[in-house]
Amino acid sequence: MAPPVEISIPSTILSTDPSSKPYTLYNLTLRLPLRTFVLQKRYSEFLTLHNSLTSQTSSLPPAPLPGKSWFKSTAKSPELTEERRAGLEKYLRAIAESPDKQWRETSVWRAFLNLPSSGGSGGSVKSELVAQSQRGAGGQGEAAKDPTVWLDLHRELKGCLHDARLALGRRGGASSVSAQHEAGAGAKRALVKAGGLLRDLEEGLKGGEKELGAGEVRRRRDLLGSARVEKDGLEKLAVSLAVKAQSASTASSSTATLASTQDKSSLFGPNVARPAGRVLGGPPIPETDKTRELDNEGVSQLQRQLMKDQDLDVEELGKIVRRQKEMGMAIHGELEYQNELLKTVDENVDRVAKKVDIAKKRVGKIH
Repeated sequence: MAPPVEISIPSTILSTDPSSKPYTLYNLTLRLPLRTFVLQKRYSEFLTLHNSLTSQTSSLPPAPLPGKSWFKSTAKSPELTEERRAGLEKYLRAIAESPDKQWRETSVWRAFLNLPSSGGSGGSVKSELVAQSQRGAGGQGEAAKDPTVWLDLHRELKGCLHDARLALGRRGGASSVSAQHEAGAGAKRALVKAGGLLRDLEEGLKGGEKELGAGEVRRRRDLLGSARVEKDGLEKLAVSLAVKAQSASTASSSTATLASTQDKSSLFGPNVARPAGRVLGGPPIPETDKTRELDNEGVSQLQRQLMKDQDLDVEELGKIVRRQKEMGMAIHGELEYQNELLKTVDENVDRVAKKVDIAKKRVGKIH
């Protein structure tokens, strides 16, 4: 039997909708080995879930739902918010971990957790979430503001990069075109998903100095920087493999063109006059070893390939320049910080020196 999925409510936030009164949103986290889902629910949605479960199953869930408070508001009472958060977490865990699956098999439970329809199969919550994780659902930008969820999403990002690396490795070693296309598509999906997670993590890290501290924010930014460099490197590798495959196709076309030229020689004889240069509406163009045995279509393909290689080189050069700029800005910032420290040390030395002079004058008066 598959273990139950881990459901928790690690934190809460207040709504930011200016058109309504403030209310509390509970960050519902569903953790799997491959993915973490974060949903934001109001207490009224929990109450609707409880009533629907009771109505459909004709039995109460294994844990009671925290009662509604008529005299206090969670938006103004941190104690009530924490008490209700713990109660709602206990309520959901009791349903998810109960041996009786009648509540988990209802449509309202799957709709509440945004799970796909089970089609009457009665699968576990974990199997439902695995199916959803394979579809790669939803952005997590708002939920990534929670520090614990941020770390879970970062682990998922590293998993996507690992999957992309494995897929590119399979593409490089594939012997058939279909296997290359399949591996390339898998790598592209993983890289696109990694790009979305990077954006979510960067958005979630904004304004985190108050809750995390400046040192932890810098550490997490370094983690994102390393992940972005790794993602860029994998994208470059994917482009390189695509160019290599296209080059192989071009080489096959060139071989066919050469064979065509040899057929013409055998048909018309070896003494057929060859023009001194290729005429394309202008003066003759000097031939090279690469173009001499190619027809016009082959030369055009070769030119496109060379232009694409040049574009890749320029793009790579641009990345190097950007990295050098970032390093220069970082060094500049460090130097400014060190200068401030030296300035502070100089001021302290001057202040101590003045105090020493005053002390010497007082000692002289005593003598």
